[in-house]
Amino acid sequence: MPKMKVSGSAKKRFRITGSGKISRKKAFHRHILVGKSPKRKRNMRQSALVHTSDEHRIKQLLALA
Repeated sequence: MPKMKVSGSAKKRFRITGSGKISRKKAFHRHILVGKSPKRKRNMRQSALVHTSDEHRIKQLLALA
């Protein structure tokens, strides 16, 4: 059997944590930052976890499922 292909776009965007969850970066932090409050921009620096309802689809893209 050939190897499973991993989605190149997904492997750039997601990381697997030690407990097996999937972490992601927050959106809206690339440009047009002038109108956003410092608190909002600071919170967007943190990484977040992918919601459990989306985990299965992303694991398929990463060839983990």
